[in-house]
Amino acid sequence: MTIGPVQLIVLGFPEPQFHGAIIDELERLRESDTVRVIDALAVHKDTDGEVEVVHLSNLTDDEARELGSKVGALIGLGIEGEEGLVAGAEAGAAAADDIQVFSDEDAWDVLEEIPNGSAAALLLLEHHWAVPLRDAIAAAGGFRISDGFISPLDLIGIGLLTAEEARELHAQETAAVGAS
Repeated sequence: MTIGPVQLIVLGFPEPQFHGAIIDELERLRESDTVRVIDALAVHKDTDGEVEVVHLSNLTDDEARELGSKVGALIGLGIEGEEGLVAGAEAGAAAADDIQVFSDEDAWDVLEEIPNGSAAALLLLEHHWAVPLRDAIAAAGGFRISDGFISPLDLIGIGLLTAEEARELHAQETAAVGAS
């Protein structure tokens, strides 16, 4: 099976109440074949740091069965408790064969980054739009060195946004961080 580039996006929210507009937009992207939601989790971290997880996704029943709980396995969070985590880790290790999948240096403690008393949506997205580009890069001998989202504040210096536009977007992106 050919799969497009996959990205884990962690979005913070002040409350564990996700609005239908987000699911609707993901569905629109899916229908346009731009992205596929491989898996999605809603995580609520109470003020003591205890974590509650709810699976949310716009996958069909067949896709959900095929893909299982990939975000949980990726970040070391067992939806079905420790047994689910161990089973997922064992299955992943078996599939990896002799490939070193994760190292301690590369570890990303997603749950640690979620502030206590807040919520997060963890979206594992496959970027369908990027498959032809990725294949063309590989055919030319190219490879990924790094990637990341750029802050709106950094876009001022290259003239893509005005200072006012950048401040507004930055405030939108970081509003919950200031509230916690």
